[in-house]
Amino acid sequence: MTDHITLTGVVATTPRSLRTSEGLSITSFRLASAQRRYDRAAGTWADGETNWYTVTCFRALAENAASSLDKGERVLVTGRLRVRPWESGNKSGTSVEVDADALGHDLLWGRTRFTRTASAAPAPDAPAAAAVADTAQESPVASGASLAPGGATAAGAATPGASVGEEGGDTADAWAPAEAEPAF
Repeated sequence: MTDHITLTGVVATTPRSLRTSEGLSITSFRLASAQRRYDRAAGTWADGETNWYTVTCFRALAENAASSLDKGERVLVTGRLRVRPWESGNKSGTSVEVDADALGHDLLWGRTRFTRTASAAPAPDAPAAAAVADTAQESPVASGASLAPGGATAAGAATPGASVGEEGGDTADAWAPAEAEPAF
């Protein structure tokens, strides 16, 4: 049985990336996870013990992690937990590893901007509308605006050349209800 775990913590080492001879991308880093508690008597925050994990990412997640993460950033990781004993000479210990399924910045501590990576060509039977829907999902919508059919926002009509976030700024192009959700 595989144990799944979700962790929050700090990227404690610079992520290391490699590509195997078979072309498999692998990125790994150490994650430091410490629980903080408020000490009412002292009126300060105190760190509890730090748990250390080796996080390993594979394939596309590895490539995206390598280009997105830096030492010192706070992240969330979910994946499969592996606990293994080890021995080296007269030393021994236990390593705790996580094979990451998903990884991202912890938005409690800051902001990040998602950028979708270019994927492989769509399958021959995939409709061309899927590509249009993907670009519509990437387009930002002005803050506080709701999207209306035809690409206009409730805050104002889309104005070419306006900055994102301004009234009349760029919105998702040619949005139609049929493209928003598949009918089941």
